[in-house]
Amino acid sequence: MPLLFELTGIRFAYPGRPPVLNGLNLRLDEGERIALTGPNGAGKSTLLHIMVGLLRPQAGTVVAFGAPRRNEREFHEVRRRAGLVFQDPDDQLFCPTVAEDIAFGPLNLGRSTAEVLEIVDRTLARLDLSHLRDRVTHKLSGGEKRLVSLATVLAMEPDVLLLDEPGNGLDEKTRGRLVRILSELPHALVVISHDASFRRAVTSHQYRLHDGRIGPSATHVGGGAVEP
Repeated sequence: MPLLFELTGIRFAYPGRPPVLNGLNLRLDEGERIALTGPNGAGKSTLLHIMVGLLRPQAGTVVAFGAPRRNEREFHEVRRRAGLVFQDPDDQLFCPTVAEDIAFGPLNLGRSTAEVLEIVDRTLARLDLSHLRDRVTHKLSGGEKRLVSLATVLAMEPDVLLLDEPGNGLDEKTRGRLVRILSELPHALVVISHDASFRRAVTSHQYRLHDGRIGPSATHVGGGAVEP
């Protein structure tokens, strides 16, 4: 099975603080769906940001899609192929309307206007969000913003989805809708979620981040490709 990510010996510390990641190893294969758990401050979000190059580790190596990634230029491809959905949708949505937010990524990839319009409509239809197409983004509900954040990432046609607390603050109906959407997608997933039932519904293996490293969770389901 093709290897998507391999992080080895990752160490990261914020200025003036002890390391939040300390010798962490992570491997993600194509089609694999894993959940990461751990207390607040354990470094879960930090790890996702390191995977796409928004943060750089003080030690260790990041190999993504078959190549070592060290500098900004080398991470450009990673950000195109690994879609990060931030914990706070307001960090991701910044255009006036939903359609413009979804169009932003494909336009930056050099797609034509006609192609982008098709991608926007196809992505909205895929997530059953067509009724939001021309809505003002900042006026959406919290749940709608979360689904639109996912749409902006899917419009980039990534190989991997990295989801940081995607179910936070969702009502039961919207949460169920998100579970159905994610369950139908073919992508490899790394999901951070405090919700055990959500994790079980959308991933096959669960791991715990503790003391700066990853190990099997007490609620681990099945085998896996993460090294303690």
